[in-house]
Amino acid sequence: MKHGDEAWRREPHLLRQRIRQGLWTGSTSGLCPGYAQANLVILPREQAFDFLLFCQRNPKPCPLLEVTEPGQPLLEQLAPGADLRSDLPGYRVFRDGELVEQCQDITSWWRDDLVGFLLGCSYTFDAVLAQAGLELPHVLEGREPAIYTTNLPTRPAGIFHGPLVVSARAIPGRRVSEVVLITSRFDKTHGAPVHVGDPAVLGISDLGRSEYGGSALTLRTGEVPVFWACGVTPQAVALASRVPFMITHEPGHMLVSDLTVQEVIAGKP
Repeated sequence: MKHGDEAWRREPHLLRQRIRQGLWTGSTSGLCPGYAQANLVILPREQAFDFLLFCQRNPKPCPLLEVTEPGQPLLEQLAPGADLRSDLPGYRVFRDGELVEQCQDITSWWRDDLVGFLLGCSYTFDAVLAQAGLELPHVLEGREPAIYTTNLPTRPAGIFHGPLVVSARAIPGRRVSEVVLITSRFDKTHGAPVHVGDPAVLGISDLGRSEYGGSALTLRTGEVPVFWACGVTPQAVALASRVPFMITHEPGHMLVSDLTVQEVIAGKP
């Protein structure tokens, strides 16, 4: 079967192949619409149970999609055969609560005791919102949405504690209830918003300063800011908790899975 030059933008396995070859290092925003994307957290087995408990206690920012066996870098459910070491376009490495490296491949960091956690991502429902006629600038421009650290604490578990991180989208006021209804169907990808309106309630003083890449949120006439729990939260937790060792995705640079939006709605995996 022959694929067109742009087929990799639509088919997850072709995109992952391109990423593994180092041919795509940008954001996955807007790529492979109709398929679920996932945030990544990799931890030593020693901290894995505590983080699993953290995810269970904080399902909005950390909705679990798959957990790997220690030392196993290949996925079995979301994208069979996908390699956590090379199939995301960007990674971050943390040591003792400090960001020590940003890279496109973590093979040199891999160890036999590492456990991978795949967490649902709001990019999954961005495509559905686009189908509903909501033109989201970050999707059209292929970049991350605006992302902010809030003053809301997560529920701690073991060594893990820290603030909730949110992504923000500008939504026409007349369509907010529709957007809440649409996204509430996606509990595996953060679900309904955690807040609508005044960002000061979340401790966000400046919408003009996105903290984890992307662009600042710009509100046009009639639009209101809407905030969703974000899978970048574990990165803020790594800093706050001074986690000894953690690898994550680079914000906006996700694992694009073979799981369809319909399967997400149906509760798979």
